[in-house]
This record gives sequence, C-alpha cells and structure tokens, in this order.
Amino acid sequence: MSDDRFATVFPEGERAAFKAGDRVRIATRAPIGHYRVPTYLRGRAAVVEAVIEPAAVDNEAEGFGRDAGMKRHYYRVAVPMTEIWPDYAGSPRDGLYIEVFETWLEEAP
Repeated sequence: MSDDRFATVFPEGERAAFKAGDRVRIATRAPIGHYRVPTYLRGRAAVVEAVIEPAAVDNEAEGFGRDAGMKRHYYRVAVPMTEIWPDYAGSPRDGLYIEVFETWLEEAP
C-alpha cells in the first residue's frame, strides 16, 4: 500500500535542462561539507552522455537534512582526460565518467 503523502512531485512541465551530446561545464563551487562532485573536476568541460531516469533524490541536500524527498535531474557526463591532465598522451576518446546532479552543470560555450 502506498502513502501519497510522501510522494515526490515535480513542478508541472519540468524537464531536464540538458540532453545527450550537450557540452557542459561542471560548476566551480566550494560548499562546506561533503559533496559528490570531486574538487579536481570542478570547472572542467564535459559532454552529457545520458540523462539518468528516473530522477534521483538529491542526496547532497538530504545529507544536510534539507529538501526531504526533493528529486533532481541526474546525468552521466564524460570529462576528456585532457581536461584533467593537459599533457595526457593517450587516446583522445579516453575520458572520466561521472554521474552528477543538474545543479552542478552549466551550459558550456
């Protein structure tokens, strides 16, 4: 038996801001506490590989007791190795893949 009092609701018409293939930049922020985005990836360019469905509970907010049940759009992004190590000499197809909430992504030029 489900209890609708605890259902998560999105605003009507809310859609993911990015789609597969979009160029993004991981936000450069230094919030206090533990967050899922490693410091060395902040400010790096990336490409959205996939929108992960369904949206996930925002565990960053949950970890601090905020926004109980709030769901956010979640993405798998690829960061080229040359973004992390400029002298990287491996294949240009090599990348680091990370799953990140929409709140950490910005549109890239």
